[in-house]
Amino acid sequence: MRQLVVSEFVTLDGVMEDPGGAEKFERGGWAFQFERGPEGDKFKFDEIMASDALLLGRITYEEFAAAWPSRTGAFADKMNSMPKYAVSTTLEHAIWNNSTLIKSHIVEEISKLKAMPGQDILVAGSAQLVRILMQHELVDEYRLMVFPVVLGKGKRLFNVGSDRHALRLVEAKPVGSGVLILTYHPEGKQ
Repeated sequence: MRQLVVSEFVTLDGVMEDPGGAEKFERGGWAFQFERGPEGDKFKFDEIMASDALLLGRITYEEFAAAWPSRTGAFADKMNSMPKYAVSTTLEHAIWNNSTLIKSHIVEEISKLKAMPGQDILVAGSAQLVRILMQHELVDEYRLMVFPVVLGKGKRLFNVGSDRHALRLVEAKPVGSGVLILTYHPEGKQ
């Protein structure tokens, strides 16, 4: 069975909204104010190379589909060529190369993807989708790149009022200028 990996950029106060600044959130662009260093870059490169599918919510899918097709290099080539699954009830067409739209039976469709042979299924951004995955215990691993900044507001990875989810720290690694990579498994998963 494939592993479903949620990989997120987050602030110290848990905000995941607009790390790159493309969403025009008033406090967006915070992730690129900090150097993640060669180790942080290698972590992200290794992560994408160990994956053979992207699972994205509508907003993240549209942002990635606008940004990645024009880029080149090993990382971009992998992003552009790998299968992508866009989860949305409102998106009409999945236009990015090698994309499939999941409009209904989300949990069942993702469970089928996990049951297929292959490498990791990587989820980035996609706050609403991540909450659905958590609720249905479909996440096998969380990889959080925590940046040394507090925004005070914005979309959080773990919403106020979310159900309780016990996580087990698997690895903690400082990289760059104060950035910390934390890897967690849900309790009960290896």
